[in-house]
Amino acid sequence: MTLSVSLRHGFGSFALDLAFEAPPGVTVLFGRSGSGKTSVVNAVAGLLRPDAGRISLGDTLLCDTTRRIHVPPHRRRIGYVFQDARLFPHLTVRGNLLYGRWFTQRATVPLDHVVDLLGIGALLDRRPGALSGGEKQRVAIGRALLAEPRLLLMDEPLAALDEARKAEILPYLERLRDEVAVPVLYVSHALAEVARLATTLVVLEGGRVTHAGPAAALLADPAAVPALGIREAGAVLEARVVRHEADGLTQLAVSGGTLLLPRVAAEPGALLRIRIHAQDVMLSRAQPEGLSALNILPAVVTSLRQGDGPGAMVQLRCGSDLILARITRRSATALGLEPGVACHAVLKSVAVAQGDVGRATDAAPRGG
Repeated sequence: MTLSVSLRHGFGSFALDLAFEAPPGVTVLFGRSGSGKTSVVNAVAGLLRPDAGRISLGDTLLCDTTRRIHVPPHRRRIGYVFQDARLFPHLTVRGNLLYGRWFTQRATVPLDHVVDLLGIGALLDRRPGALSGGEKQRVAIGRALLAEPRLLLMDEPLAALDEARKAEILPYLERLRDEVAVPVLYVSHALAEVARLATTLVVLEGGRVTHAGPAAALLADPAAVPALGIREAGAVLEARVVRHEADGLTQLAVSGGTLLLPRVAAEPGALLRIRIHAQDVMLSRAQPEGLSALNILPAVVTSLRQGDGPGAMVQLRCGSDLILARITRRSATALGLEPGVACHAVLKSVAVAQGDVGRATDAAPRGG
């Protein structure tokens, strides 16, 4: 089902004035602190009454100010996972999970299924005080799922975690995206999370939507780079694991050729999402020779955007994929780059970090 949001709301000197749609899958609300992300989620949850607007989930109208409709939060069947897990300290993990059952009239999701999905079987008899930050968040997600929501809201669930705990929980969030038929509205200001999880991306700035659409297309759009962040800019490619080499590299098949990366934790045949940072891509008009870089993909320039400084962002098509290269304007001029020009994209194998390799799925996101 699709979540449709259109609202206006004033907070003194700051105002929300936006509209977007979140189709099945994971829709990430992305933006800097203060851009209005949490306020939007609170309006969807029913915790904020907008001054004007309409919010619907599938065929269900949650809010319509012109018709004076405002469904109370407890009747919206929406799960909410906060930045801090907010578990009950006096209950065990099992008790916290089963608390979610209070919010569903007829339980159809087995407890064991949620426990297996989130890898929390060994935690059931512990209390929250004995859990790591990542474990607490997995339990909070499980509690929300056992309430059998029609929509799951996640407000920066990884923001309070260190990098090790983020790496621990991201694979479980990928499984949630791919295996649970519940649409997710996910708030984040971390582009790495967007690249790993998002199927749809909505960019907020100053309470307004500046960009919205399929995540892969927006991440590879030079026009969206200023809003996403120049230093973090990078496109996402889908890749299939071909084999693991004896020297510690993994061979991956992408639409434009082959990539070699440091060994990835996936079996041959697995489908992955690979984030390629724009600043790690070099360009050459001629076929490069004598380089230490192992990844050389034939490409065609599709667009070029010059920044205010000495840099330029080049969008390239490699096979059916789009990637970005961040180079200097001087280099772009020297190479004669313009739409339609053939070139080669060069990427060092070690430039792709383990955290930029995530799980993809062959199946389209499911929805009701």
